[in-house]
Amino acid sequence: MVREKDVCWEYAEKLDGNKVRCKFCLRILNGGISRLKHHLSRLPSKGVNPCTKVRDDVTDRVRAIVASKDEAKETPSTKKHKLIEAKSLVNISPENPLLSVEPITPIARTFPPIGQAISSPGNNQENAERSIALFFFENKIDFGVARSSSYHQMIEAVGKCGSGFLGPSPETLKATWLERIKAEVSLQSKDVEKEWAMTGYTLIAETWTDNKMKALINFLVSSPSRTIFYKSVDASSYFKNLKCLSELFDSIIQEFGPENIVQVIVDNTLYCTGIVNHILQNCGSVFVSPCASQCINAILDEFSKLDWVNRCILQAQSISKFIYNNSSLLDLMKKFTGGQEIIKTGITKSVSHFLSLQCLLKHRSRLKLMFNGPEFAANSAHTNKPQSISCIGILDDNDFWRTAEECVAVSEPFLKVMREVSGGKPAVGSIYELLTRAKESIRTYYIMDEIKCTTFLDIVDKKWQNNLHSPLHSAAAFLNPSIQYNTEVKFLGSIKEDFFRVLEKLLPTPELRRDITTQILSFTRASGMFGCNLAKEAIDTVPPGIWWEQYGDAAPTLQRVAIRILSQVCSTFTFERHWSTFQQIHSERRNKIDKETLLDLVYINYNLKLARYLVSKPTEEDPLQLDDIDMTSEWVEEVENPSPTQWLDRFGSLDGNDLNTRQFTAAIFGASDHIFGL
Repeated sequence: MVREKDVCWEYAEKLDGNKVRCKFCLRILNGGISRLKHHLSRLPSKGVNPCTKVRDDVTDRVRAIVASKDEAKETPSTKKHKLIEAKSLVNISPENPLLSVEPITPIARTFPPIGQAISSPGNNQENAERSIALFFFENKIDFGVARSSSYHQMIEAVGKCGSGFLGPSPETLKATWLERIKAEVSLQSKDVEKEWAMTGYTLIAETWTDNKMKALINFLVSSPSRTIFYKSVDASSYFKNLKCLSELFDSIIQEFGPENIVQVIVDNTLYCTGIVNHILQNCGSVFVSPCASQCINAILDEFSKLDWVNRCILQAQSISKFIYNNSSLLDLMKKFTGGQEIIKTGITKSVSHFLSLQCLLKHRSRLKLMFNGPEFAANSAHTNKPQSISCIGILDDNDFWRTAEECVAVSEPFLKVMREVSGGKPAVGSIYELLTRAKESIRTYYIMDEIKCTTFLDIVDKKWQNNLHSPLHSAAAFLNPSIQYNTEVKFLGSIKEDFFRVLEKLLPTPELRRDITTQILSFTRASGMFGCNLAKEAIDTVPPGIWWEQYGDAAPTLQRVAIRILSQVCSTFTFERHWSTFQQIHSERRNKIDKETLLDLVYINYNLKLARYLVSKPTEEDPLQLDDIDMTSEWVEEVENPSPTQWLDRFGSLDGNDLNTRQFTAAIFGASDHIFGL
């Protein structure tokens, strides 16, 4: 067959039914070799997901083939017209030094240099935008970069320089500006250290691995004013060696000084390595806590595995897949929803499930109207597909919608908890109450269904007690005035013992504990300044740590303890939810540069983005939701065993299994960062 002679067949395996399997990512594609070419070229194309594992040289070769095929399809009149245009451009300015006499490549024919265009005052804006766009496309830069403040500052600064401005060379960037910017970032971080003597800080340790078993441990320091990135350590050679890990943590703690560390938060992988016991034994006043975000995500994950919940999710996914895998049907859906999406991508797979069910419920009436409308019925390409009948059946099934409403009602309180602990603010004083209220919401919802109520509560209690409960959380709840003075709170008695245990650890000698009983009574009874009108009015308007700073002077020892406890976070929150910092910098190409430059790049990149998040974080932004829909998720892509794509899913289970359970691609266009950010 002629088709078998196509050179691109060396990159694919031919299957039955006009299907091919990509040899790089093993994805099965419908439509034969032509769709494979679009898949390997990684150019935007409707209905074809870009390959995440293809080599750059293969991509360049396939793009050249696609461009040459497109040129071959041009009509003689079109070719003649292009020839006339080319000649006219050459005759415009024979002495123009921007015109090149080198052979024109297929890419150059597709994106001709901007210098070949006719310049005029009217198209300067368009030419500038076109040049910026080509820079993004050629260097595979995520479109989201255009949202950054530094991008807009760069454009404005270059504009002020006028014509003739020359950008810094690679050597200048590395030798001059890398060191200068690092010094500026370090100076800003030093300002934060001034508050540590009063508030203390949380040392955050989070791990990252690539598909070549590189294991990095990233250390961040969090205090009320901001979080700073300290360093990234390559622990690949000793990640499972407790002695080496212990020495690493000891050195990090000594660099900062153990006297100001209140707690160390480690992710689930490190929590199961034995490092926790080592820190507790060697640092008497330091607490070690698990990541609250991961533990709450584990609760949601168990919810989604219940048979009837999972069945509802699969039914909802069949609707979204049918729509998002058909461009004309997707356009029709956008028409009925006013341009809104019917699914959402969250920071984890489980979060995506319940956020998407919420979104689907919101558009229930519009989807029913669309599938039962004349525009859908008139298109035989839609109505003749088996999925069409299935989707209509699901949309008309009242039991499906009742189940979806039930799933949303049960999950929303826990999504709310996750939002509170993932936002980067001190939340250790509210995690206990939030989870208690979430449990009460289940009891209220299932007041007439004891079996379901018990099922969900057992899941919550198991995860909370085994993976999340911490004496520090209990003590923070006891010291939180909004909880202590709330007459509706019933759990104060049950957390009192934990509170006293925490005090014994933070105040280990009788001299430090002098008058502490009197001070506790003064607080719990709202005596003196604790009970003044200003203190009462501020309970619901200021963070609990600041409340203690302002109104706790009558109990100085307890005040110092309360401020240090209530000023801490309770999650290894990561503002770089796609981990793009490490996906891009720790790539094969970047890893060829010297180690010092690599670490400087990580340090600057991470801290700049942490600072930007602190300054420009929109109040309405949902910390659980990503900006764009993940087109490789289970809600869009039609594959049997999709790989996890959200950042928090990389941590795996809580049982400390081998690192292979947590591998995810470190390529710049990995599963979670597909080409051009689309």
